[in-house]
Amino acid sequence: MSDDMERWSNQQVALVDLIDRVIGGGVVISGDVVIGIAGVDLVYLGLRLVLAPAHEVEESVALRRRSA
Repeated sequence: MSDDMERWSNQQVALVDLIDRVIGGGVVISGDVVIGIAGVDLVYLGLRLVLAPAHEVEESVALRRRSA
């Protein structure tokens, strides 16, 4: 086991701390939902969820506006 894995396995991390670390780096969750009857697809939903800190998003938008 690596040193990082040993450190985390011996340390209790609160759920809020874990979520804070994940969102701090930014996360993209994507998925597809298809609703159908008798083998006929009736509804297709493509879902994308972006979780990132607001200041990171603001900086990214500002950089894009400057370069455009």
